[in-house]
Amino acid sequence: MSDDSSAPSNLVTVTGVTKSFDGGRVLALDNVDFTVQSGELVALTGPSGCGKSTLLNMLAALEGPTSGRVQVLGYDSDRPRDVNRFRREDIGLVFQLHNLLPHLTAEQNVAIALMGAGMGRTEQRTRARELLHQVQLDGREHRKPPQLSGGERQRIAIARALANRPALLLADEPTGSLDSESVARTLELFRSLRAETGLTIVMVTHDPLVAATADRLVTMHDGGIATGADAPRVALHEHRT
Repeated sequence: MSDDSSAPSNLVTVTGVTKSFDGGRVLALDNVDFTVQSGELVALTGPSGCGKSTLLNMLAALEGPTSGRVQVLGYDSDRPRDVNRFRREDIGLVFQLHNLLPHLTAEQNVAIALMGAGMGRTEQRTRARELLHQVQLDGREHRKPPQLSGGERQRIAIARALANRPALLLADEPTGSLDSESVARTLELFRSLRAETGLTIVMVTHDPLVAATADRLVTMHDGGIATGADAPRVALHEHRT
């Protein structure tokens, strides 16, 4: 028997997941099977309304499936225990519109994610500054979001998402509101984080250039994973270097 102990393990396993709304009249996900291996960068793409963000919400345990099963690290939709701990410790969330608190400084916006982590204020500030350095925002610690560019605000959001050292980063259109230079900076940041920490990343994107930087491109269509001759575009595209 061959030894496969070095084979990558799945951080995410989605099995036969369906999600409906409005009493079953709206089908957002239709019998979706989906896996993500440890250390992968996976891009979810497809037309608006195809189910990309709904699937990402499932991975974050922000929504539960109507049927089927979602397993992400220690979270299991069949046995949804410790959901708050899972969201706080195991995953990081990045949204297109940053969701920063405008009256707090960059440092405070990052440190707020450490509340409840058993750290004192000095330790929280130190960790926040380390993260801002990691996303190349030295010198911006005391500026508030309205004083920063869109790209800088997005990097603060990424720093906040990394505060508790998650194993999985979930990003919903993380470059959708950025200019081309900020897009390049964000993608380079994702690459460096993977290289340095082994972070696993799943991101939703409409941008084909952003999607092309992923290890694997998964195209969704009408609530499912597009495959075979019926796919509107190539369904799975390996892009490894």
